[in-house]
Amino acid sequence: MHIHIVLVEPEIPQNTGNIARTCAATGASLHLIEPLGFRIDDAKLKRAGLDYWHSLDIYYYKGLSDFFAKHPDAEFFCFSTKAEKKYTEIHYPDNVYLMFGKETKGLPEDFLRRHYARCVRLPMREGQRSLNLSNSVAIGVYEVLRQRDFAGLQCTGRIPGDEN
Repeated sequence: MHIHIVLVEPEIPQNTGNIARTCAATGASLHLIEPLGFRIDDAKLKRAGLDYWHSLDIYYYKGLSDFFAKHPDAEFFCFSTKAEKKYTEIHYPDNVYLMFGKETKGLPEDFLRRHYARCVRLPMREGQRSLNLSNSVAIGVYEVLRQRDFAGLQCTGRIPGDEN
């Protein structure tokens, strides 16, 4: 069982850093498809990911064709405001790729048309453009984890110093 987060041409380093932190905390892999709107050594990217970079599996691709050449059998779902199906209507496979587009435009429309059956949306109020990319990724990742009963994650805690 593995979750892969695929960011297609992300533009904002802080979002990618936050997503990297979500991936590190949940064991998901991060796939970045170029062109990126920032340099990988960008201080804002590193700051947003804090000290989680060592816990992250991260991969880079020259474009969507490079990604699919390396993952021809990837079972993927596209998160898009243009989809009709809710993200909770899907039973996600064990090895799943959740795809997200750039902050300003989302995934390419021709790509969405070719794979419309694999498109899902996060419901929101009418007239609202979209949620923040890093929030959308976290919602998607945690839905997959919820369906797996959060296997492999710590699900209990206690207040430090509380011995009861």
